[in-house]
Amino acid sequence: MFKLDEKIEFSDRSNDILTVGELLIDMISEDYDENFESTAYHKFFGGSPSNIAMNVKSLGINSKVASAVGEDGLGDFLINHLQNAGIDTNCVQRVDYSTSMVVVTKSKSTPIPVFYRGADYRIAYTSKLEEALLQSKIVHFSCWPISRMPVRETIEKVMEAANKHNILVCFDPNYHPMIWKKGEDGVEYVKSIISKVDIIKPSEDDAERLFGKDTPENQIEKFLKLGAKLVIMTLGEDGAIVSNGAETLRFHTLATEIVDTTGAGDAFWSGFYTAVVKGYSIKEALNLGFAVSAYKLKYTGAVVDLPKLEAIQEMYGY
Repeated sequence: MFKLDEKIEFSDRSNDILTVGELLIDMISEDYDENFESTAYHKFFGGSPSNIAMNVKSLGINSKVASAVGEDGLGDFLINHLQNAGIDTNCVQRVDYSTSMVVVTKSKSTPIPVFYRGADYRIAYTSKLEEALLQSKIVHFSCWPISRMPVRETIEKVMEAANKHNILVCFDPNYHPMIWKKGEDGVEYVKSIISKVDIIKPSEDDAERLFGKDTPENQIEKFLKLGAKLVIMTLGEDGAIVSNGAETLRFHTLATEIVDTTGAGDAFWSGFYTAVVKGYSIKEALNLGFAVSAYKLKYTGAVVDLPKLEAIQEMYGY
C-alpha cells in the first residue's frame, strides 16, 4: 500500500521516468472558441506523455520518451523539440505514417479536441525500448497507446516487464471514445488493466466516461475495487481527492490565474513525479503537483518554460 505520509522507495536506476505513447502536434486556436470558428491556429509540441517528459526535465529529473512519428517535417519538429530540451530520443521511432495531430480550441475550461491519428499508435516493443524501461524508476502511459493495435501489445509488454522488475507503473485513464476503433469496447479494456498499474489519475470527466455519473468518492471506490493501488481524482477548480483505500485526502487547487487549461493535468503529473523521485512524501508530492499545474495554467500551450521544482515550491509555499 502507498501510505500518503511516506516516500516511494525506488531502485537505483539511471533514468527517472520513461513515458510511452503519443508524440504529436497540438494545433490550438488563436481565439477562445468553442465551435472551431477561429481562422488561425498555432502549432505546439504535444502529446500527454511527451509533455510530461519535457516538464520533468525542466523541473529537475531525467526522462526518456518512447513514441512514433512520421517521416515528415512535423516529426522532425517534435524530435528537434525534445533534443533541444536535452531529452534522449533514442526510443522515438520513425514510421511510414503521417505524424499524428490534435486540433483543439483554446479554452479556460475543457478544451474541445479533434483527433487525426497516424504514426502515434505504431510504437513497437523493441530492444531499445526494453533497455530504456529497465533503466527507469517510473513508466507512464495514457489511454492513447492502449486504444489501438499494434501499440496496445507494446504497452502490455511494458506493464509485464515493469511489474516484474519493480518499476512504478502510472496510468492516465483519459478515455475518449473518439480515439478507439468504432465498435470496440474501450471502456472494458481500460477497466481490465487497472489492476496492473500502481497509480492512476482520472479526472471527473474520465471517470464519468468509464463509469457514468456519480460522486467523486463513489468513482474513486470503483477504481479501487478494480485493483488500483493509489487513485488521484482531479476535480478541476475543486482540487482533487486522493485515496489508497485506507486513507482519503482532499486537496485544494492553487490556481489563481487561468489563461489556458491545455496540459494542466500533464503539469500536475510532472510536479508529482519530480517530487516523488526527489524523495518527497506522496502527500508533499501531490501538493507540488498542484503547484506546478497552477504555474502552467498562467500560460498558453501544453508545455511552458517551467523553473526548477524548488523554485515553484518556494512560490507556492510548499
